[in-house]
Amino acid sequence: MPAYPTPEPSPPNHIVMSTSQIPPLTVLASSRAIVSGELTAATLVISLTTGRITSVFHSVLPPSDFPVGTPYVDHSPHILLPGLVDAHVHLNEPGRTEWEGFWTGTQAAASGGVTTVIDMPLNAIPPTTTVSGLKEKVQAAQGQCWVDVGFYGGIVPGNAEELKPLVREGVRGFKGFLIDSGVEEFPAVSATDITKVMEELAEEPTILMFHAEMIPPITDSVGDDVQWSLPPLAPIGPLNEYRTFLASRPPSFETYAINEILSLAHLAPNLPLHIVHLSAIEAIPLLREARANGINITAETCFHYLSLAAEKIQHGDTRHKCCPPIRAQSNQDKLWDELLREDDSVIKTVVSDHSPCTPELKLLPSHLKGTYLPTPPSEDDSKEVPGNFFSAWGGVSSVGLGLPILHTSAHNNHHPISAEDIARWCCANTAKQVGLDRSKGQLDVGFDGDVCVFDDETEWVVGQDGEGGVLFRNKITAYQGMRMRGCVRETWVRGMKVFERGAGFVGGKPGGRLLLEPRTKWLK
Repeated sequence: MPAYPTPEPSPPNHIVMSTSQIPPLTVLASSRAIVSGELTAATLVISLTTGRITSVFHSVLPPSDFPVGTPYVDHSPHILLPGLVDAHVHLNEPGRTEWEGFWTGTQAAASGGVTTVIDMPLNAIPPTTTVSGLKEKVQAAQGQCWVDVGFYGGIVPGNAEELKPLVREGVRGFKGFLIDSGVEEFPAVSATDITKVMEELAEEPTILMFHAEMIPPITDSVGDDVQWSLPPLAPIGPLNEYRTFLASRPPSFETYAINEILSLAHLAPNLPLHIVHLSAIEAIPLLREARANGINITAETCFHYLSLAAEKIQHGDTRHKCCPPIRAQSNQDKLWDELLREDDSVIKTVVSDHSPCTPELKLLPSHLKGTYLPTPPSEDDSKEVPGNFFSAWGGVSSVGLGLPILHTSAHNNHHPISAEDIARWCCANTAKQVGLDRSKGQLDVGFDGDVCVFDDETEWVVGQDGEGGVLFRNKITAYQGMRMRGCVRETWVRGMKVFERGAGFVGGKPGGRLLLEPRTKWLK
């Protein structure tokens, strides 16, 4: 294990204690908790020495059952969930810290019950495509993380020899693009590149993930190069209308890319494959057939694909631009249907794909500029036309908002989800995806004492009453002004309270750890 130092946990509630004064246990209880994937009454006993859960009782024990002075909170009737593991976040540090950063990004995560984030390999400079790039990112993260943070490596043309060393240094998996990524330092990979990567990683304990979009040989309206490029060759309408952008990135982009990946899967039959941010329902039968034929491939979708619909996006509202795009309501409904399949859904996880930028890069038109909260100034001098979906940066900012988004969308659209479903999609399965399923994603003995206290009834409005749930650096989000059902009351990391709604961040300093222990087994 690399000898990277990580910050020590901080005492709760701003109290500075000597080591001899710190109580050895924290006890959290509720009439509703997700323990080993099942809803039950529970009392959790967490060691502050190890940060792990030492005992679980399937009832609410009184505080008198524990030594005098033991910190004890009964959160009934709120739900104790495992801390969420957001396995798809762009924190952008170093190099583009004006877009986000470890401090603000992990604070936003903590405010939404996310206790572990996995940072994507691109949009920081340098990208995490080499060991030296990883070490620069690790150095930048020191002392800044309010929750635990892991890192992905990237695959780009020519870096195949860096991949095994990155596995040894503790990356949780690898990601590559089959289409232009939007940043020049992270170019797309070809079939030849993927072949080399699969040969290199074939027997490694890791996961290989893809942004699965490719421009098919023939299409009516050829899309842009993801973020920055000329408009489509044959636009169907004005460039500030969402329907024009949506038509430029049809479902065939996703299905064509997935077919390319599947055609190469035989090169590394033991290597788990994963499709990030699946949007098009047309890809689902391809993945289902591949899994039936023994290919170890899974997919994730995102909170925005399960909550936003193309028909409702206003002209010029580039807060909704992302790639692949947000599609029609009918597509959203069928993503929900797949997610809720009682047998083997191909969609195993739900993540944020938090991909922020500065206000200037979003190119919001004047009639929408008043809908986001004040942000730090940017040095960007872009003179691009406001509201142009093709020139605006692509990405929906939502880290820390995912749990209420998911709960609200399911409630409003009458999808029958349970707390167990949320814990499976956003905690257990995301932890498993990144090889942390022995310590994260479950409330059970031996697991980290990472707890999200979720109030599933309270309603609130994004962006109101102060920051209103928007704690990431640039307060630009497609959810601005939306009424949410459900909020996170508290977030605990390894038995230490990090965030409390109404009180903010406790502990005085960040106590998140960098998760750099190398993976030791494949995803099954």
